[in-house]
Amino acid sequence: MTDPNRTEPEGFEPFEPATPKNMAKDPTQRPGWERATLEKLAFAALSEQKATRRWKTFVRLSWLAFFIFLAWFALSRSTPSTAKTTAHTAVVEIKGEIAAGGDASAEFVVAAMKTAFEDDGAKGVVLLINSPGGSPVQAGIINDEIKRLKAKYKKPIYAVVEETCASAAYYIAAATDKIYVDKASIVGSIGVLMDGFGFTGVMEKVGVERRLLTAGENKGFLDPFSPMSDAQRAHAQTMLNQIHAQFINVVKTGRGDRLKLDTPGLFSGLFWSGEQAVEYGLADQLGNVDYVAREVIKADEVIDYTRRDNVAEKLAKKFGASMAETTVRLMQSYTPALR
Repeated sequence: MTDPNRTEPEGFEPFEPATPKNMAKDPTQRPGWERATLEKLAFAALSEQKATRRWKTFVRLSWLAFFIFLAWFALSRSTPSTAKTTAHTAVVEIKGEIAAGGDASAEFVVAAMKTAFEDDGAKGVVLLINSPGGSPVQAGIINDEIKRLKAKYKKPIYAVVEETCASAAYYIAAATDKIYVDKASIVGSIGVLMDGFGFTGVMEKVGVERRLLTAGENKGFLDPFSPMSDAQRAHAQTMLNQIHAQFINVVKTGRGDRLKLDTPGLFSGLFWSGEQAVEYGLADQLGNVDYVAREVIKADEVIDYTRRDNVAEKLAKKFGASMAETTVRLMQSYTPALR
């Protein structure tokens, strides 16, 4: 029996038998509560798995859509909207360094010129040049293609210089029918160079030893950390002189009697203003694109045929270059280099 006078310690709650009132307060007092709890946990896990699968599916579909967009954008080329029967002047830009893989590469420039020459509505082609030069190989390919397209399609092609037409850029311009410049343009630089650095003296001062293994006594003669012998220097100079002679021959052939051969330093690598270039026969006269289209070609409307990388192609190239660089680094860790 319970003592009615008994007092419990402060905070003590005596056990209460399970009653409907207690079961409403504490679910664990209900019969079968374990099964209900397990069912809730199982359904929660299933819902989480479904959400994870949906998210993974969404991410995969997003990447798929992205790559489909890249492929579509890469295949879509910006082509002139003007009908072939409409008379116009075709323009192909050559801007920046002339090099393989760039906007001014032979691949892009030749493709654009070919499209322009094939278009019946293009009454003439203008190469809009603003370049300090670049690869003699790329310039030579473009120069040869200009001659071929002129002979095949019987259309005039002109060079219009903006700020700069130097070195390899002038190599290209020399193949056109006429060269138009601004009076302040920079024109010329008919020469060839091969540049680099030599750190052998610095290495000796700081006590660093270069360990370069080669098969072939001249394999590493352009290595900046190794000395260059007189024979190697003479070999490089002979090669540069040969390319320079090719450049001079291209200019003489392209410019013909217009070239003032008695100009001091004409083929020395010097460059001149546009006004001087006209005086020395390196250019024909002053003029811009609109002038050539209106007064020379007689087709006022100007259509740009320049072939450029679009955004998707640039992203794809950067992604590909990154992957290729990683692969090369891994391969270089295990194999000798052929450079």
